[in-house]
Amino acid sequence: MKRMIKDAIILLLITILAGGILGFTYEITKDKIAEKKVGAKNEACKQVFKDAISFEKIEEISSEEATAIVSESGYTQVTIDEVLTAKDANGTDLGYVISITDHEAYNGDIQFYMGIKQDGTLNGISILSISETAGLGMNAEDVLVPQFRDKKVEKFEYTKTKATADDQIDVISGATITSNAFVNGVNAGLDYFYQSLENGGGKNE
Repeated sequence: MKRMIKDAIILLLITILAGGILGFTYEITKDKIAEKKVGAKNEACKQVFKDAISFEKIEEISSEEATAIVSESGYTQVTIDEVLTAKDANGTDLGYVISITDHEAYNGDIQFYMGIKQDGTLNGISILSISETAGLGMNAEDVLVPQFRDKKVEKFEYTKTKATADDQIDVISGATITSNAFVNGVNAGLDYFYQSLENGGGKNE
């Protein structure tokens, strides 16, 4: 009986010590982890807005409200995660960075940033996470992303017969589902821009 009590006390002390070490480790590393996340986010934003110096989240825009707006337009499998204003060195607004998550891909969600200039030109796209099939959907970065750059249209469509207009995107061969999801995600971002951000709507006061 005494041995059982002794073992229980030792186990309790070990648990408390381990918890204390974990807590201490978290406290000294949480700021560095947060800094890395901010750095990764800024790098992704820079990829879609190379001329911008800073990116400010528009606090007045909630993910729920923005997602509801594009859902009413038919993009029910897309989430607008956040919207940021891209600014130059003088603090002038250059456009917006919209974080998109599309939930209709083949192997799960596709999350990406898209940069849109004030005039509606799609400045670029940066994929944050994707888990599609290797050799097929995973080619989105190389096949799909470049096709959207510097295009100014209100809506894209994908085609299997070679794009002949600015609003057409060639699908990834053998990955129509991925292509469809990606195009829908971009269209949702454009839909939100034209409904809520065009002409300066949604700016921080």
